[in-house]
Amino acid sequence: MRRTLLAIFIVLQLATAFGRAAVSPELAERREKLRKNMPDGVLVLFGAKESEDLHEGFYQEPNFYYLTGWEEPGAILVLTPEVDKDEPALPQRAKLPREILFLPQRVPSKEKWTGRKLGPSDPGVAQTTGFANVMPAERFESELRTILEAYPDIYALSSANATINRIAPLRTIVDAFEPIAKLRMRKSPAEITAIQRATDASVEAHKAAWRVMRPGLVEYEVAAVMVGSYMMDGCRRSAYAPIVGSGPNSTVLHYSRNNRKMDSGEVTVMDVAAECGNYASDITRTVPVNGKFTPRQREIYEIVLGAQKAAIAAIKPGMTMYKTTPNSIYQVAFDYINTHGKDLHGQPLGKYFNHGLSHHVGLDVHDADAKEPLEPGMVITVEPGIYIPEENLGIRIEDVILVTEKGAKNLSEALPRDTSELERALARQK
Repeated sequence: MRRTLLAIFIVLQLATAFGRAAVSPELAERREKLRKNMPDGVLVLFGAKESEDLHEGFYQEPNFYYLTGWEEPGAILVLTPEVDKDEPALPQRAKLPREILFLPQRVPSKEKWTGRKLGPSDPGVAQTTGFANVMPAERFESELRTILEAYPDIYALSSANATINRIAPLRTIVDAFEPIAKLRMRKSPAEITAIQRATDASVEAHKAAWRVMRPGLVEYEVAAVMVGSYMMDGCRRSAYAPIVGSGPNSTVLHYSRNNRKMDSGEVTVMDVAAECGNYASDITRTVPVNGKFTPRQREIYEIVLGAQKAAIAAIKPGMTMYKTTPNSIYQVAFDYINTHGKDLHGQPLGKYFNHGLSHHVGLDVHDADAKEPLEPGMVITVEPGIYIPEENLGIRIEDVILVTEKGAKNLSEALPRDTSELERALARQK
């Protein structure tokens, strides 16, 4: 028992030293599921390279992280398919490793700048990575050529086609995006917990912004409060560039300059959320700068909120979320907006809802999507909006929604969204 505990302690110490959590059995389960969807091909995935971008730093390729949990640069993953014992197979298939993680050799001179890395020959590398077969990245090409003697096709992301074509120019490359996306769309309980964690931190960031909201502030000052809030809460980065748009900027969908002073009598769209433990959230609230909606702002806001509530109420397994698909929650929201209220010229408001209603959320804020109907375990946004440039008025309300067996659960419900509740919250924060 003491030896077992000592071994576990050493693995955890190694994991901590290299900036990653202990290996989760869920990672191996994901690889096993994916392997079953590649009957006659080899998966090759490249992790992100060492980043020299001083603005962003290193960010692991999400599909690679999803299957490996590995957060260091330059790694390569190779998976071979399941060997069906009931079908004749080339003899060498049974002898091939089911999975290999290739790691770059350590370069101490570079580590002075970028930090200690785990090398393929370091002690405990198998336990730390969760891979029985860890090889130097320099062996990748020769090992792949050996494996390809037994399999005709290669599964890879399109971004890797040039590299794969150089190594194996005569092989068919199958896009690996869809089989991986189908797995990523349905979140495990651990992933839902991670998204909830990011969402909770994002909710608190919005509340922190409300406490400082007042006329005369610059949009980036509000953004700074929000980013600081969730970073102090243990989230290491934003899920996307913060959007804080006041007045005319509230009508720009992905406005991110955040450099305008906010005036009394305007609304501000705040589309800001955290990424915690590599999982994102995505929340938008639109609030009056001075704490009180004008009658027209309230009217448009109530229409957007009604559309959101109608769409969320329509969520259940089998529904879709796209503009042109059957049983679409987008159509529910659009129809609501288009039949409630008018613009200044007496025309319906549907034309001012000029973006999609939903997207998946996970490792990416716009997460992998194989365009399938909703299923339990999927996490999506519901974010209707009305943007009227003529009135310098844009309203968007966005929440993170978990699809359940019976309907939907709002993971960001702790953040007020009704107009009267919003006004009370803004008043209390002062």
